[in-house]
Amino acid sequence: MIHGFIPPERFFPYLTWQEIEQMPNKQNTVIIQPMGAIEQHGPHLPLVVDSAISQGVLGEAFKGLSSDISAFALPTLYYGKSNEHIGFAGTISLSAQTLLLVLKEMAISIYGAGFRKLILMNSHGGQPQVLDIISRDLHQEYPDFLVFPFFTWGVPHIAKDLMTKQEGEVGIHGGDGETSLMLSLLPDWVKMDLALKEYPLDLGEGSLLSLEGKLPFPWVTKELSKSGVMGDATVATKDKGDRILASLAKGWVQVIRDVYNYQHTYK
Repeated sequence: MIHGFIPPERFFPYLTWQEIEQMPNKQNTVIIQPMGAIEQHGPHLPLVVDSAISQGVLGEAFKGLSSDISAFALPTLYYGKSNEHIGFAGTISLSAQTLLLVLKEMAISIYGAGFRKLILMNSHGGQPQVLDIISRDLHQEYPDFLVFPFFTWGVPHIAKDLMTKQEGEVGIHGGDGETSLMLSLLPDWVKMDLALKEYPLDLGEGSLLSLEGKLPFPWVTKELSKSGVMGDATVATKDKGDRILASLAKGWVQVIRDVYNYQHTYK
């Protein structure tokens, strides 16, 4: 069915319009937009990695979420701003302007239905800035509308505890973490016989520059990687993926609960 990893009772499109119109406590109900991308992740992983991670982690979190917390998932937004991966066949990218408009019009529809709390749950590292911009703009335009631009990997998790120091620092795409997690979520679509190890350029010992992190700079993947991988996929395992998934889901249970309980004072 189209709910995928999301428990059907938590899937927003399965509700009728009457159920939505008559839903109690809509001002605190948490609506969650899973977001990812359709982009290359090396020769061993499918294009759907980021989108699958958002939906998979959210689905697992819903299993641990108390039934008295009202929260629903929207259909996953599979396309994102992925122009850093253009040049690798299969990558589909929206412009920043298009993504901003899609998110704005979706959010206004949710607001118009009476909901006041929306999480943008994003697993793609190429678009957090777009989410930050639209979230603040929507809140400024609708002061009682709280839009939370959250990165799926932003909650406490154990991934780095299971990796080498190098992987934890620069294994940012298609490496151990994502491959292990996909072995947990969609094992039939992971080609471990094609898994490889390729790290991006060395920024130099002691450099404050980063590909992602505190001081990032613009880059495109073809400048950094021949395969599209930036990390070591060869050491990925399903066991690590299961443990990473459980830790991310635990963090997201708390995130959803915290957003549900959060009360904002409007002036």
